[in-house]
Amino acid sequence: MTDSALPSDLHLAFIGGGNMASAIIGGLRRQGVAAERIDVVEPFEASRDALRAAHGIEAHAAAGDFLARAGLIVWAVKPQSFREAAAPVAPHAGQALHLSVMAGIRAGDLAAQGGSARVVRCMPNTPALVGKGMTGLFASAAASAQDRALAESVIRTTGDALWIEREEQLDAVTALSGSGPAYVFYFLEAMERAGTQMGLTAEQARRLAVGTFAGGSALAADSPETLATLRERVTSKGGTTYAALTHLDQAGMQDAFVGALHAAAVRAKELGDEFGR
Repeated sequence: MTDSALPSDLHLAFIGGGNMASAIIGGLRRQGVAAERIDVVEPFEASRDALRAAHGIEAHAAAGDFLARAGLIVWAVKPQSFREAAAPVAPHAGQALHLSVMAGIRAGDLAAQGGSARVVRCMPNTPALVGKGMTGLFASAAASAQDRALAESVIRTTGDALWIEREEQLDAVTALSGSGPAYVFYFLEAMERAGTQMGLTAEQARRLAVGTFAGGSALAADSPETLATLRERVTSKGGTTYAALTHLDQAGMQDAFVGALHAAAVRAKELGDEFGR
């Protein structure tokens, strides 16, 4: 995170104090942002107590005048809670940059109900909790280059970031990386199950599966070769990998998986239609 992108006197306010808000707050605190520069609006008392204990920040039960000092407001409520949450925030938020981690809620709807045209939407994912997040970002036309730099600096405290140029692409980002950790866990579950069926302990199978996913991802990240080439390098015709992949192909696994991501993207668009307006 660059000091120039995050002014030393910047105050931040989070609307919603769930896992993603906590991940970003944790990243900011690790980068040296003082606790007194961060406020959170969180209606659930247990969540407020957890935020105070974990990060030392102030957590409020409801929006109030304190939001007026925020130069950046981070929207981290569920899409279906957005309209209700926005009403008491908007009167205090007109001068702030608004950064949204909500799925589906479009920049125009956030601007209309949140009180500021300066909007950056992003779609993070849960590995942000361990500093390994992958986030796609989109900036509204009213957001300046300085706004973009500020939003990116905040998000990069949780991992990597990628800008996209068309807002509708965020539905694809949501389907691919936003929901993506669940796909990884889904396949890890299957690998652990198979391992135990073949005589390994659950602990052994999980360790082998998780290590394999981590190693394969690291190799893909560092290699200039296509994913197909990397796959082919470990697939000798007639060998064990070939037997496994042939079985998956015969079951229509890749087509089913691609279809699943399309379904997630459609649902992301539906969330905006249902809860943004």
